[in-house]
Amino acid sequence: MTPIGGMLPGLPSRRYAILIDVGYLYAAAAELLLDATSRRDYRVDAEKLIKSLIERAAHTLSDGELLRLYWFDAARDRVPTVDQRVIANMEYVKVRLGNLNSRGQQKGVDAQIRSDLELLARHRAIHEAILLAGDEDMVPAVEVAQAYGVRVHLWGVEPPYGTNQAERLVWESDTVQTIESEDLRAYFTKSGTAAAATLGMVGAPMAQPEVRVPSPAAVFGQRQSVAVTMNAAEALAQAESARPKFVRTTQTGEKLDPETVRQIGEYVGHKWLLTRGADNIADLLPGPQLPTVIDKELLVEAEKELGYSLRDHPEARIWVRDGFWERVHREFDIDD
Repeated sequence: MTPIGGMLPGLPSRRYAILIDVGYLYAAAAELLLDATSRRDYRVDAEKLIKSLIERAAHTLSDGELLRLYWFDAARDRVPTVDQRVIANMEYVKVRLGNLNSRGQQKGVDAQIRSDLELLARHRAIHEAILLAGDEDMVPAVEVAQAYGVRVHLWGVEPPYGTNQAERLVWESDTVQTIESEDLRAYFTKSGTAAAATLGMVGAPMAQPEVRVPSPAAVFGQRQSVAVTMNAAEALAQAESARPKFVRTTQTGEKLDPETVRQIGEYVGHKWLLTRGADNIADLLPGPQLPTVIDKELLVEAEKELGYSLRDHPEARIWVRDGFWERVHREFDIDD
């Protein structure tokens, strides 16, 4: 029989998982810090925020071992946003995506949280769970996890007044901890402020080059944005119709044509705007640097179109990026 506070059978150490309801975390923090109600109204330095939550958990459960942090969010047609792709590249972080409907409502996120918490407990993968959430829908999963011997520690964001967590969820949890405003303030910035303008996709400061002289191509010059309601399949079909016409380069000894490579960069930018949406691509502004994981995706997409590796051609990688930014800047009517 396992003593109170002892190890679960089969566990090499006191493992714990952190499960974050991003919708609750962002909404509660934005209301508390910025009096904002829409994600468009603020920017989040998500990488640093996640690291701070992991450090907080390590301090709270000092004798435990982190299994991983689960980041439950939503995206239109479950196509990851730029932010979500960067977060998914972090160590010990698992991004789980529900669907975001046309009214901006999350669908399927709560069910994913409940499912993962129950599975982790049932398979004895963890001894303790930190749940950052507020919805009463979490109660059944908390009860199931506890039945399998898992302690559930509920975290919540300090409410501006009253409470922002369901009373039953607070009752059923083993411990309750509040994250205060001062512990979150550094990671949330109102959109349109000077501070927000210096943030990258997920908040990283972006260095600006001294000189940037783009060479505009006219391949997609007059093309208009696609409605946000267009689904991914339709968007890809439209992007395919805009593919630049050229003979692919296949021999490593051939000289790359700058204009062709820039057009490919524009084409990839155009396709991303269609499939990922202008709202998500706007997170990349002001540019011109991209987060590393997104930059890699851009270059991989360009190489697929060219049929040619750009690994040994640093100047061609610059042309691809220039073309990409030319397309994005035209979309948002930004003069270089």
